[in-house]
Amino acid sequence: MTIENIEQKMLAYALKNAVEHEGKCQSGAVLNPLFHEGLDRSEVKNVMPQINDIVKKVNAMSLDEQKSELEEAEKLISHRKERVGLPELEDVPATGIITRFSPSSSASAFHIGHILTGMPASLYVKKYGGKLYLRIEDTNPEKTVPECYESFPKEAEWIFGNVTGHYAQSDRMPKYYKFAEDLIAKGLAFVCTCKKEEADEENESEIPKIREPCKCRNNAVKDNEERWKKMLDSKGFKEGEAVLRFKTSLDSKNPALIDFPLARINLSTHPHVGNEYRVWPLMNLCVTYDDMEQKCTHIIRAKEHRDNAARQAMIFEALNVPLPHTYFLGRYKFTDLEISKTKITERIKNGEFKGWNDIRLPLARNFKKRGYQPEAFAKMVEQRGLSEVDKVLNQKDFFAVLNNFNREIIRQMSITIEFSKKKSKETPNEYILLMDDASESKIFTKDKLENEKIYFLKDIGYTKLNDKTLWFCHE
Repeated sequence: MTIENIEQKMLAYALKNAVEHEGKCQSGAVLNPLFHEGLDRSEVKNVMPQINDIVKKVNAMSLDEQKSELEEAEKLISHRKERVGLPELEDVPATGIITRFSPSSSASAFHIGHILTGMPASLYVKKYGGKLYLRIEDTNPEKTVPECYESFPKEAEWIFGNVTGHYAQSDRMPKYYKFAEDLIAKGLAFVCTCKKEEADEENESEIPKIREPCKCRNNAVKDNEERWKKMLDSKGFKEGEAVLRFKTSLDSKNPALIDFPLARINLSTHPHVGNEYRVWPLMNLCVTYDDMEQKCTHIIRAKEHRDNAARQAMIFEALNVPLPHTYFLGRYKFTDLEISKTKITERIKNGEFKGWNDIRLPLARNFKKRGYQPEAFAKMVEQRGLSEVDKVLNQKDFFAVLNNFNREIIRQMSITIEFSKKKSKETPNEYILLMDDASESKIFTKDKLENEKIYFLKDIGYTKLNDKTLWFCHE
């Protein structure tokens, strides 16, 4: 889309940002409002060189010159009314909402996807009051990473700050067994042996779906109860011979919603509870039970769980339990930022990263080391709202926005210092700030670092102080 007077508007937004920030503007603060003017994201690569040139020109001006130029240019700035905070939820109780964030145990730490998906639930509890539960979904033994039990609660507390309580689903197995037995007793679930079970993924997409009526669905309740006992018995069914399914209508056009699986036999050793259990409930059984038990009122989840939400709704309706309001979020699709555990592991093995604590990986622990504030991520989430549209972007654009929000927050709590280059020479009272690639260094005094919050301009790096590694990243 062509924007009329785009160069003049770039200059206007650059001047506005500079005046608001003591004479220094940032490219991201010029780019973002251009999207509201009609700039298409596919054009970012073409306009960024022009934006960078204008930013350089504006930053070379004095603050008085910037203010003078802005008086003339300000008429080109669109002053649209922006939404403050997230959109309102429907049917919010006076006591607040009850919601949850349920990361899979297949990751060892929160990555950027966890942060952006879980943040809306946290913000709504802060807005309305209520409860936010952290659930570690770990009922898939072979995909559970032991580190998650320690890292998830710590990182959730740092990034969200208002978690009511947390638990691992593997600690609640007797409750899930009882729930499964209640469903069987009500004729709502049956044990299927006519289809061989295959390895499943977290969304259960690999367990065979019933496309035609299964003869097992017509078994009497008593027969299903006996079959369930045989699933639990080490001398009964073997792994892959039986699966517990929810009995649905056969009218759905989506095969994934017909007689979907609830539990299966898995003899893998679980890293948290060992070999105590042989039958493991799947996502839709655990999540449904937890939502009912905790009386969740509102659920915010990634849109790839839309089918799971439909399955869970069937169980709610069959039991005549009020269904929580559910909202779906589109994904952030990064073109050049890797968040896949498998691919990151490969790159670590190949030597591209030094390990999971490598500062360049987009993990919560690394964001914290680099000085990012939880409020910066909150502002990104508020800006996007509850959108189901996927957002495709590269890491440069993403960090331009994130850094802009983080800069605003950091600036309010810190003094601003720009160090000139010095020869790398350490003295008892001086410490060297090393750049990520160790190609440059800056020197600052120990008392300044210990006694002040410092806002570093244009520095990405780290130092050693009292045997601790401190990271700085404020571009």
